[in-house]
Amino acid sequence: MSTNASSAPKWTAYSQPRAGATLRLFCFPYAGGGASAYRGWDKDLPPQVEVCPVQYPGHETRIAETVHTAMSSLVRAAAEGLRPLLDRPFALFGHSMGALVAFELTRALQREGGPTPSRLFVSASRSPLLPYHTLLPFDLPTDEFTQRLRELEGTPKEALDSPELMEFILPILRADCQMCDQYRLVDRSPLPCPITAYGGVDDIEGGTDAMAQWQGLSGPGFETRMFEGGHFYQQSRRDELLATLGQALRRLT
Repeated sequence: MSTNASSAPKWTAYSQPRAGATLRLFCFPYAGGGASAYRGWDKDLPPQVEVCPVQYPGHETRIAETVHTAMSSLVRAAAEGLRPLLDRPFALFGHSMGALVAFELTRALQREGGPTPSRLFVSASRSPLLPYHTLLPFDLPTDEFTQRLRELEGTPKEALDSPELMEFILPILRADCQMCDQYRLVDRSPLPCPITAYGGVDDIEGGTDAMAQWQGLSGPGFETRMFEGGHFYQQSRRDELLATLGQALRRLT
């Protein structure tokens, strides 16, 4: 395998290759989001960690590509695209939809008999062991869909107030939400690695009880940590989250 992070240019963005890094952290965005959500994280995480924000097809720098609407197809593509970068120890972090993508990617790597992450960090996503629940049904009428976005407080107001920008964003976001709406857990066995679950205490999707249920899918060593805030607590509590994550990553290096 190549050790050069540029060997998978489409799948990572805003990453700064670190020749002396002992661990790569792949970060998976939420529905409608892109790799830019993790831009700058490398400055606040340990220097021995190479942060690799993941860019989904059809998002941001990959806007010309087709957006996936099925979890299985996205995970297959991600496993293939990221494989050249799995030549050293790595961990996965995913927020909301990104947590499900990272979880299913771990499962796919396990099935292939390839390298698996040292730890999976899931954020603001209820355990798939729980009955299905969605915050943003993909087929809502546009007005209702946009209002739900406002309530979640994860989309910039400037974007929500721009009809032209929303016309561009909504198809991408609906495709991501369709993938989440149609996702169902198949394999309920524990992963080969431990899980750390982070969430906001006021998040109706990924609150304390919902995040605790990830333990049923974790290898030995499950941990959980809750922060003040709602579904997008990682924005309002960014410094606290990165300090906590940094401590956990140091234990892996």
